[in-house]
Amino acid sequence: MFYEAQPERLAADVRGFLPAGLDPVAAIGAIVPHAGYVYSGAVAGAVYARLRIPATCVILCPNHTGRGAPAAVDPSDAWRTPLGDVRVDREMADRLRRLAPSLEEDAEAHRREHSLEVQLPFLQALRPDVAFVPVCLGEPSLELCREVGEALARLRREATEPPLVLASSDMNHYESRAAGRRKDDLALARIEGLDPEGLFRTVLTENISMCGFLPATTLLFAAQSAVAHQAVVVARADSGDETGDTSSVVGYAGVIVLESPEQDGARRRRADDR
Repeated sequence: MFYEAQPERLAADVRGFLPAGLDPVAAIGAIVPHAGYVYSGAVAGAVYARLRIPATCVILCPNHTGRGAPAAVDPSDAWRTPLGDVRVDREMADRLRRLAPSLEEDAEAHRREHSLEVQLPFLQALRPDVAFVPVCLGEPSLELCREVGEALARLRREATEPPLVLASSDMNHYESRAAGRRKDDLALARIEGLDPEGLFRTVLTENISMCGFLPATTLLFAAQSAVAHQAVVVARADSGDETGDTSSVVGYAGVIVLESPEQDGARRRRADDR
């Protein structure tokens, strides 16, 4: 429903969404959209083409279905896409659950949830041996976001090669382009300010239907704890760009949360010492 089922066509689509000639940057994480590729694939590609993909990514997704635990790590060993199987890093998943006790091991929250799955073909195209940790967040709790975000920051500090944290989210839904853009601007201002509390509060008080604001808030807590350098919006679009109807659109934004050059250099030196 969201991308091509045929492996060759899917691989070609993903390659087509990835701009050439960009130098990957050291990032703590990113916010990427999860609509059908025809709508948001170019925005997602603009993010992924700029990222240095490590051995493991932690992918945070919202819970659109309401099923399962309010904060869930999937217990599977792998997920399958038309491009093949993607291994779940069980060791890292178990460590994250120990660091964030609110996370439960639960498959039901991930069942029929598209927002994490659609990230995998991009990762497979860029790093075929990539592994991931699947996390679904459905409870609108600032403290839950803080707990998981700070656990992710600690997980990154512990790892020889820190995982990339990806927050899967679209922006405001089903208002006019003008109204949606105004609301998206409010949310993105808080994201660019690396302000998790401000994002959480703004989404709720301004009635912004940003479906992945819990993953995005969690990423910002991780970035805050890791002393992130900057959050940069690299691409924006909405569904009206494809349909031609701007009276009711879904917004998409791609954001990269950058690691400071000093942190990146120090981490690389520690890795060399090992």
